[in-house]
Amino acid sequence: MNRPVLLGLLSALALLGCLEPGDALTCSDKQYEYKGRCCNRCRPGEKLVSECSETENSDCTLCEDGHYQQGWTKEKHCAPHEVCEHNAGLIVKTHGNATHNTVCQCQPGTHCSDTSCQTCVENQPCQPGSGFVAAKAMERKTSPCEPCAEGTFSSVSSKTEPCHPWTSCEEKGLALKVEGTNTSDVICESGRHSSLSVLIPIAAAVVTCLVGVCIYCLVHTDSRRRVEKEETLLRGQPVAQEDGKESRISEQEMV
Repeated sequence: MNRPVLLGLLSALALLGCLEPGDALTCSDKQYEYKGRCCNRCRPGEKLVSECSETENSDCTLCEDGHYQQGWTKEKHCAPHEVCEHNAGLIVKTHGNATHNTVCQCQPGTHCSDTSCQTCVENQPCQPGSGFVAAKAMERKTSPCEPCAEGTFSSVSSKTEPCHPWTSCEEKGLALKVEGTNTSDVICESGRHSSLSVLIPIAAAVVTCLVGVCIYCLVHTDSRRRVEKEETLLRGQPVAQEDGKESRISEQEMV
């Protein structure tokens, strides 16, 4: 049996359902099987008009306005863009195109009523210790409030105020007096107290050194004077004795 006849027989068996399609064909992920053949899928942004034939590839066309097709497909219809219902509190975040759907979000001051985000409800004030996070409202979260993280605080009840970072006393040249909390900022004070706490011990040490030097100088000077006086006395004593002796001799001679 020659090759053309064999191929024709296989095709006929496939059409009659006597041969399982998986037994004869292995199509790629960008193809699909149709009547014993691997037909090309339509590209993202397109839809199928007609399947391939023995001589023609799949016939595709672009999605009509207001519709999209995100992946490779064999579908003959594109999906319609989502409509952001203004009456439900929704507005357009990102306009749809041939390959992507429209993305809706709630109007400012509102957030999604549930995870499907078909309607929006008004934001409730975030209590002290938590702040408003705009991204949470836009990402279809059920509440835009979030507890203040370490190093931030919120001291008011507000629908719009986020958590604020604690003041940096160091950057302002001040000293930290009271630590911050999630509801209050830190309290700073003038750095003079901290400067004095450093300067006073240094000044005391300097004064102590100076006093020590003065005492040493006084003691050393007094010692030198005492030694010099003793040396002077020692040098003068024999002279005084000799003078007395000569005086006595002179008196005896005079008698």
